[in-house]
Amino acid sequence: MEDYGSSDEDIYSSDQESYDGLENEEADSQWGSSTGNSCKVITRESLLVAQREDLRRVMDLLSLREHHARTLLIHYRWDVERLFAILVEKGKTCLFAEAGVTILEEVDVDSSVSSSTMMCGICMEEVAGSWTEHFIVKIKEGQSKRIRCMAHKCFAICDEAVIRKLVSKRHPDLAEKFDRFLLESYIEDNKMVKWCPSIPHCGNAIRVETDEFCEVECSCGLQFCFSCLSEAHSPCSCWMWELWIKKCRDESETVNWITVHTKPCPKCHKPVEKNGGCNLVSCICGQAFCWLCGGATGRDHTWSSIAGHSCGRYKEDQEKKSERAKRDLYRYMHYHNRYKAHTDSFTQESRLRETIKEKVAILESRDSRLRDFSWVTNGLYRLFRSRRALSFSYPFAFYMFGDDLFKDEMTNEEKEIKQHLFEDQQQQLEANVEKLSKVFEDPFDGFEETEIMDMRMQVLNLSVVTDTLCKKMYECIETDLLGALQFSSHNIAPYQSKGIERATELNGGRNTKANNNITCQKSHDQTNGGSIELVHPSGCGTSDESGCSSRKRTRKDSGGSFFDLNLPAELIDRN
Repeated sequence: MEDYGSSDEDIYSSDQESYDGLENEEADSQWGSSTGNSCKVITRESLLVAQREDLRRVMDLLSLREHHARTLLIHYRWDVERLFAILVEKGKTCLFAEAGVTILEEVDVDSSVSSSTMMCGICMEEVAGSWTEHFIVKIKEGQSKRIRCMAHKCFAICDEAVIRKLVSKRHPDLAEKFDRFLLESYIEDNKMVKWCPSIPHCGNAIRVETDEFCEVECSCGLQFCFSCLSEAHSPCSCWMWELWIKKCRDESETVNWITVHTKPCPKCHKPVEKNGGCNLVSCICGQAFCWLCGGATGRDHTWSSIAGHSCGRYKEDQEKKSERAKRDLYRYMHYHNRYKAHTDSFTQESRLRETIKEKVAILESRDSRLRDFSWVTNGLYRLFRSRRALSFSYPFAFYMFGDDLFKDEMTNEEKEIKQHLFEDQQQQLEANVEKLSKVFEDPFDGFEETEIMDMRMQVLNLSVVTDTLCKKMYECIETDLLGALQFSSHNIAPYQSKGIERATELNGGRNTKANNNITCQKSHDQTNGGSIELVHPSGCGTSDESGCSSRKRTRKDSGGSFFDLNLPAELIDRN
């Protein structure tokens, strides 16, 4: 076997802790991601449990009923810590006023609003004073999470208990829709909870506990960036990845090729490609023009001149434009070709899983002293993680050292120094990833025991090296490159040695004791009655109604009391 690392002795040192950690990783993570407690899967059964956790915290602290706590949390987008911070900073009165919440004594809803009439300020006719029509319209429009008073310039929030009671008398289906919107608000309006973007949708949502800039794996198996909901793309920032995907999908590079290899006809303006050595070219429209400068000419061409034309003057701007387009095209092709090559390698290497399993099974069936082959599968997964990071490092470099995003952030000298630093680390990682990939291509199921031992040490060494180099590359990106930016902010998901974290099922939530007796049923108010609570915030500001994200989908269960989280609410109403 070839020498695999004499120049990297400082990295290839026999780090026993690294080896032990590599060989003792859990079997479940050998072919998947790591497990942890920082992200949870919220299913349709556990959605109410998850919502009640935050509701209980606010209810206990402020001594509120559930519907008041929900109104506060919807206003503050389910950010309990922010709600508590505002409480400390501004006080309870302003906290309630900003959210449109006030605490009134209970009154009989039926006697206070149902039997009276009032003059409508819009149509100037006598209408029922129960507000029911206003509530029905808002629920149909999908604005039922925070229904405001219909009076002009009134930002008061109506009590959900009263809304539910009045609407259910005339339209029970709309009352159910109202409850569903309140329940789904925990996902729709919560920056720390998002629907899994799987297609078809698995019906799960993911909640992260700390940083929203992370990559997670849903229980359905999909790995994605929690921040932008696209595929996992670190060390690219979300903005870089969005630009890269658009650049790869649209026709911008085709336009660049046309700019480099063709000239527009001065008559019909269609691109013309020269297929000969003569600089007098003709468009299909019949117009003759000079290839050197693009000017229209006659059709005669002698050894000394083109009829009716002379272009002896140098036009610097046009020449610069053509050279710039050619340079940009070649630069894009450089990064795209390497990104595509590593992406293809990742796809091919992922197909080794079953083959490796078969080889390991053959080795385990032998009568040999070697019984533990976890280093094979763990090393292979280290290869997957390193290859993937290496692949996405090329789109990152394309934008980091180009002129599209950070032109004013670095001088040319600073850019050149940082680019060399990054490319040196990228090159070291690339070399060791290729060596590790080559090891797994060997037919090791037919090796002798001594050869297996040699391969084991080689895999362990290369696995530790690639992991270390990945960490160093991420540190370089986070500290020396993105961390040094002054006029823009880019965040990337942190590097995880054990891979993208697999979200675990939510069982009992953050406070198990508080949720032991909670069952998944439609959330109703704690009392049978209530009052329409209106408050006009003064001096504390208001919050606009939040719309539903196009990425967030819900679904309805065909039977039982659970909502199917895979079907949009508006489609449920049509069924």
